Amino acid sequence: MRAETTHPEARVTVRYFAAARAAAGVEDETITVPAGTTVRELVETLHTRSPGLSAVLARCSYLCDGVAVRDLQTALGDTQTVDVLPPFAGG
Repeated sequence: MRAETTHPEARVTVRYFAAARAAAGVEDETITVPAGTTVRELVETLHTRSPGLSAVLARCSYLCDGVAVRDLQTALGDTQTVDVLPPFAGG
C-alpha cells in the first residue's frame, strides 16, 4: 500500500475595499493556496479572475493581518487575512 503524499495548504481570507470590491464582485472570499504562497503569487492568481480586477490590482496596496505589506515575497500562512486596498482619493 502506497502512502498518500499530502500537500499542505493555507486558507487565506481576501477582503476587497472600494474599487477592488466592485471589480471583484464580492466583499471577501476565502482562497485555498499551497502553503508558502507569497502575497505576490496570491495577487497574480487574483489577476487572472477578470480584466477589471486585474486593472484595479495593479494600483493596490495590501495589508496582511492589518500590517502593511512592504515585501510582496512575504509568505502567507493558514488563516491569514489579506486586505486589498485601492488608492483612496482625498487629502
